[in-house]
This record gives sequence, structure tokens and C-alpha cells, in this order.
Amino acid sequence: MSRVLLIGNQAQVSREIGEALLAAGFPMDYAAGHADALQRLRALAFGVVITSPDSFVDEDLALLEEMRGIRPGVKCIVLAHSSTPDEVIAALRARIFACFTPPFDSHEIATLAMSAASDNEWRDDIQVLSAKPGWVSVRLNCRLITAERLMTFAKELSVQLPENTRDEMMQALREILLNAMEHGAAFNPEQVVEVTAVRTARSMVFYVRDPGAGFRRESLTHAAIANPSDDPAAHIAQREKVGMRSGGYGLLLAAGTVDELIYSEIGNEVLLIKYVSAPEITPSDMSQ
Repeated sequence: MSRVLLIGNQAQVSREIGEALLAAGFPMDYAAGHADALQRLRALAFGVVITSPDSFVDEDLALLEEMRGIRPGVKCIVLAHSSTPDEVIAALRARIFACFTPPFDSHEIATLAMSAASDNEWRDDIQVLSAKPGWVSVRLNCRLITAERLMTFAKELSVQLPENTRDEMMQALREILLNAMEHGAAFNPEQVVEVTAVRTARSMVFYVRDPGAGFRRESLTHAAIANPSDDPAAHIAQREKVGMRSGGYGLLLAAGTVDELIYSEIGNEVLLIKYVSAPEITPSDMSQ
């Protein structure tokens, strides 16, 4: 079991993460700061490093370069004071394992750190195809932990959205992404899903493409979205009949939390669109 190193123990979220790791029986330690973290990495093999929530993304990326000079395989979970689209793109290109900014969820971060500690196939799971602020395209292997990792970056790329809008969009994206991996690729890590995030002046758009043969809505008897109005639980019996796990609400949930959910003809490509207010134009903007 890999050790987890947390940088700083003064912040409440860092202490909560450490307590969660210890409660789960994970070996962990604290480093006082960046210099102490490097010294500890020279002395012991930590598999995962969680940065200080008081740091900035560019500082953590510089630290990561030094850490990899000591432990090339180390995974880094960035906790940062804030992020910009450029910094999130840089973190993706640098193969940061995951990225978080406030408000932090200590349980989510600790859970991801525990998964990271035992994951040896992570390094090439997310490939950046094209990236600039406003347009980011990636290709990712069909693994559950890879989906969870990508969601941390997607949330940061959507940071300028109102909180409720962002939460709804992330909920929908997660459902569609997991649906693509499960039904389009059977969670086969040899298969890939493509995801593109586009931010316009009036909308946030996510495009998801899976490698599957697609579907027709009338064939989705295992999904709640296809239930007749007089039988809202019809899909449950169908899932039990074919031995599927409980669930089937993903598409219905996604459709209810975005403004538009559009499928391609064969059903293996999806657009999720959430409209937002147009930015205010100030006199200084008009003069430029």
C-alpha cells in the first residue's frame, strides 16, 4: 500500500483528509512545506502527494517537477486557492492526478487519494487532444477512476459558472460519462471516450463520444428515460430480468439538469448544453 503525503497540517481540510486516511488504515504523513516534502520524498517512497490548499496551481506544478525528479511515479492531487482555465490546462498536460479548489470536500479527496494509492495504470489515462481557454478536448481510457479524475478538471474548467448551474452541469456530465463508459465500452480500459468542453459567452457545452454502436431511444427498456408515463418503474423489472445492476436513472437525471441534451443519429455522441447569462459589457470593454 502506497504512502500518502499531505503538505501542511494547519488547514482544516488537510487535517480532515489525514484523519480519513488514518481511519481507513492508510499510511500517511504530513510535510511542513515544499522543502520538507522534497526531503521526505528522498527518505521514503510516497505514492501520492496532496498539496496545501493555501497554494496556487503554478506553485504546485513547479513542485511536481521537482518531486518527479526524486520519485518519477509519484501522483499529485492539487489543492489550490483558486484556478484559471490556463492553469487547469497546464495541470492536465502535466498529468496531475486530480485538481480541487474551494469549497473542498475532504471525503471526496481522501477517497480519490486512496484509489490513487493503488492505481498503477493512471499515467496515460487522460490524453489532451486540444486545449485552450474556452475549448478543451481530451481522450480517456474507460475506467471508473479515470472518469472521477476527469470530473475534477471539468469542474475547474466550469468555475466561472454560477454555483448551482455548475453543480447541475457536473451532475449531468458525470451521468453521461459513466453511461458512455459502461454501456458504450463495458468499462474496457482498452477503449476510449472523447470529451470536449466548450465555453461560449452564453453557454457551457460538453460533447461526449463513446466507442459503442449507439442506441435507439425505443431500445432503452433498461433506462428510466424510456419508461411509459403510466409505469415510471418499468425499467427496474427489465434490469432485473437481464441481470443488470440497480440504476438506470442516469439519462433521465441528465436530461433534467441541462437545458438541452442532444444525441447523434446512432446515439454514441451527446451534447450537453447549459445556458448562462451573457457577461456584462462595460464601457472599458467597448473601447477596446
